Order: sequence, then C-alpha cells, then structure tokens
Amino acid sequence: MARKGFQGVGLGLRGPHVEAVAASAAHPVPFWELAPENLLGQGGRRARQTRAILDRDPGLTHGLSLSLAGYDDWDPAYLRDLAAFLEDLHAPFHSEHLCFTTVGGANTHELLPMPFTRASARHAAGRIRRLQDTLGVPVIIENITYYAELGEPEMDDGAFLLEVLERADCGLLLDVNNVYVNSLNWGFDPVAWLQRMPLERVRQLHVAGHERLEASVVDTHGAAVADPVAELMQWVLRRTGPLPVLLERDHDIPELGVLLAERGRLQRLYDQALAEVPAHA
Repeated sequence: MARKGFQGVGLGLRGPHVEAVAASAAHPVPFWELAPENLLGQGGRRARQTRAILDRDPGLTHGLSLSLAGYDDWDPAYLRDLAAFLEDLHAPFHSEHLCFTTVGGANTHELLPMPFTRASARHAAGRIRRLQDTLGVPVIIENITYYAELGEPEMDDGAFLLEVLERADCGLLLDVNNVYVNSLNWGFDPVAWLQRMPLERVRQLHVAGHERLEASVVDTHGAAVADPVAELMQWVLRRTGPLPVLLERDHDIPELGVLLAERGRLQRLYDQALAEVPAHA
C-alpha cells in the first residue's frame, strides 16, 4: 500500500465518494483516513476500490469500536486482522477515541464519556498500553465531546486527558472542533484549555462542523468547519509545525467537489499558519 509522510489537510474516505476517488488519481488530497471496521472482512466492489485507493494514496486509520474506556474483551480475530492491515499500510499509528463504545458486549455506536477519576484514567491507560503491544504500532487517543458527566468528577476533562496521556505515554489526536464545542457547552476558554495540553504529544488534528440543537452545541460532522475552529487549528500548527489535519464529514455529506473546495480553504489556512512559524522554532 502507499507509503508517504503525512502533512496537509486530508479527507475521510467515505462510501459515497469511493468510486469517484478510485477513478481519479489527479486530486489534491494528501492522505485519506478511514475506519478499518468499514473495510476489514468486507468484500465486493467498494472494498476492492478502497484497497486500490490505499495502494495508490497514503492512508491513516481511525477506529470506532475498540472502546478504550470499556471493560469488554477485544475480539482476538479482529485485532489480528487490524494488526496485519496496519503493517501492510505501514501505518505510523492507529487512533481511537478516549471513550466507551461497547457495554456488556453491545456496541452503542456512540462515543460515551468516561468518569473523570484517577481509577478511570488508570484503567484506560492500561487498555491503551495493551492495545499498542497487540497492534505493534503506537495508539494515539482522541479527545471527545461530552454532554454530561458520569458520577462525581475528581478532575476536569483537561486534567483527565493529561493523566491518561502520561500514564499511557501515548500520542494525542487533537480534535479542535471537539475542544471548541465543549468550550461552548461547559463555559471555558478553548485557547486556555489548549495551553494546558502537551503539544509535543500531538500527532494529528481533526476539524469538523458542529450545529446548535436546542440548548446544546453538538459535534454533528454535518456542516462546514466554523471559523473559530479553523483558527484553533492554526493556533496549534503555529506551535507544532506541520501535522496531518483531517477534515471530517459524516452527515449531510456533500458532493466530492464541495468537500474538495472546503479542503482547499483549510489547506490555505494551514499553509498560512506554517508560514507564521518563527524560523528558530
């Protein structure tokens, strides 16, 4: 499969666009991101086209179901298939959300928050370390949006994330849209939150759209990236230098040309931010 460095603004490889992407190598997208759950064990035309794209273009993986915060055992067969896929892809890392997705063997198809406690942080860190050992590549964790706290917190969400990162000694997939959405719902300064984070651990960024639904702002992945989110992306890049940035769109997915235009806008902001990095940095 294709192997290159990862920089610039990439796109999620979504079903409605697979055929068009497979048919044309003349596109500006520097890399694609996909959920391996949607490919492993699958056959048919779309799976063949997806693998052909990954043979041609760089790809990153972003998992949806390994439930780092959960207590269910992982399926050994799936982990073997995932490890083999990551090796074939020459993946620099594999990302997962810091959350529950399965409970009692049932996949909720939701990203459910963990209790912000030290015991919960120890548990998640242990799972991350075991997963890294099994997959043979670094596992990086993504901060999520949350709309309720589970139980009595011992710390805020930023301190909790810091504790998990330190205990697991792992990298961070920093979703700046999630930071911004949480800041609106919970009333904090998103830049102050980012200033607490160990930016040297950041391996990738996510940006996406959000929408206000009744009393809350929701991370829908169903709208264009808002200007404040793009500004947070630039804030991080000025401090980290070049990183892979992924534009997510999972609902109300527009035509590929519309997404490519938005990707182009974000790429210009990306390049602008890197041009402002001091030469000595």
